[in-house]
Amino acid sequence: MKRIQSTYLLMVIELTARAWYNNIETIDFKIQKPTNMTQRQAISLFEFHQRFPTEKDCIEHLFKLRWSDGFVCPRCNCQKYNFYRDSFLCRCQNCRYRAFLTAGSVMHKTRTPLMVWFWTIFLIACDKRGHSALSISKELKISYWVAWTLLQKIRRAMATQDSRYKLQGIVELDDAYFGGKDEGKKRGRGTTKSKVLVAVSTDAEKEQARFAKMKVVENLDADTVNKFVRENIEPGSRIQTDDLDIFNSLANLGVKHEEYPLVSGEKPLPWVHTIISNAKAFCLGTYHRFGRKHLQSYLDEFCYRFNRRFWEDQLFDRLLTACINCETITYGQLTQ
Repeated sequence: MKRIQSTYLLMVIELTARAWYNNIETIDFKIQKPTNMTQRQAISLFEFHQRFPTEKDCIEHLFKLRWSDGFVCPRCNCQKYNFYRDSFLCRCQNCRYRAFLTAGSVMHKTRTPLMVWFWTIFLIACDKRGHSALSISKELKISYWVAWTLLQKIRRAMATQDSRYKLQGIVELDDAYFGGKDEGKKRGRGTTKSKVLVAVSTDAEKEQARFAKMKVVENLDADTVNKFVRENIEPGSRIQTDDLDIFNSLANLGVKHEEYPLVSGEKPLPWVHTIISNAKAFCLGTYHRFGRKHLQSYLDEFCYRFNRRFWEDQLFDRLLTACINCETITYGQLTQ
């Protein structure tokens, strides 16, 4: 299946490569308001290609998302403009004001075709197993480092979007450790693996997990836990933890703290432990090995898809919108 998918994607990219390298051209857009995303069916690989078969289709769709009512010059309110495809530039015909289609997004100043961006966003959004930079580079026939940079920028958009929301209601909170084999061969809280705080909100009956938050931390102490709770959990929530002493001061943060001592054979915090197990399987299964430096971005990707698992038909549009609304980051900043 992977080989068939890869061959299909290569064929699509190669068929549209010439269109990308055309000279500057003014495009006459037929602007329509975007349809309601909740009305769309889940998109298959073939349907996605039918929806965005060329670079021009990708540009037009991005244009609709940025300026759903058509481009209006912010300086003189003129609605007449020229669009230059090679630089994604809108130029007002009246005052010559310039506005870039990708400005303010993770795609700003990109030299990668939008079609490659769209396919990468689609693949990473719609496959719960995720995609490594190596698999993206093979499937889209781009260099490894281009694929790695695209993925890191998209994960940054995922993290930015999720940072706007907080957990509420019943929230299970626990600590976890991510990484390969411990060189010191220690287990539990004596390990040298990366420390992560994990929180999962549930329904009132605790029959279903709702949303999750994960944060890589330097230290596991009361101050770190309190900061995590203030940033990610709404006041008034019920936070359930084990009896570790770093959780003792949670009641001072305006939340109700419920402590469940760990007893052999009992599972008082079932959902947070399930999420930790799934996140570890995702990281090891997709990326095989990873360091602490980029672990947070992998956990952000896992949480983003988990938090939207009931809206599979909207994942591409939601993630594309998140990429539009997130400031870009350079390759140099990613590798510092």
